[in-house]
Amino acid sequence: MFFDPAEGMRPPPFVHSVFTALVVPRPIGWISTISAGGVVNLAPFSYFNAVTGDPPCVMYCPNGLKPGTGEIKDSVANAEATGEFVFNLCTYDLREQMNTTSVHAPADVDEMRDAGLEPAPSEVVAPPRVAAAPVALECRHLQTVRLPKSRRGAPNHIVIGQVVGVHISEDVISGGMVDIARLRPVARLGYLDYAVIEPENVFSLPRPE
Repeated sequence: MFFDPAEGMRPPPFVHSVFTALVVPRPIGWISTISAGGVVNLAPFSYFNAVTGDPPCVMYCPNGLKPGTGEIKDSVANAEATGEFVFNLCTYDLREQMNTTSVHAPADVDEMRDAGLEPAPSEVVAPPRVAAAPVALECRHLQTVRLPKSRRGAPNHIVIGQVVGVHISEDVISGGMVDIARLRPVARLGYLDYAVIEPENVFSLPRPE
């Protein structure tokens, strides 16, 4: 089948938007920021990835508005106001806490605290990282790209940051590499579905000369 996305992402026979089920799996951007007033925000984003390796840069997309407020999401506002954010890697053991932090909450709510997660101080930036996350990337905000608005008029954003500090738990390092069997990262699929990367499903392909 073929359809024009400008007419909507639910053409028959689909009952939900199909787009997020087409680009899979996606890393989860579990982003911690802090407001100018010192309130911590922690939220997961379905659209996240690394974009360059040298210098290392990442992006996440806090799209839409905060329900009932007409305001942009805290993860945009805070990163722009303070110039900093932290990416925290979500593992299978942290899946429930990650899901808890997806709640729509007022700007004065600390989602990290409400999810029962212990904060750990960052080395270079002000926002704390999730202490239980085995990997955290401290980032400086480079720019926010304004994307076309949704059909309902909601704003879409790409927040881009440069990694200025890297935390890796020694528990997930083996043989000079990150051990995926110990890491067990969670990926986002379509709808309400997620996947966990298990070692038996990992394979290598040597690159051609």
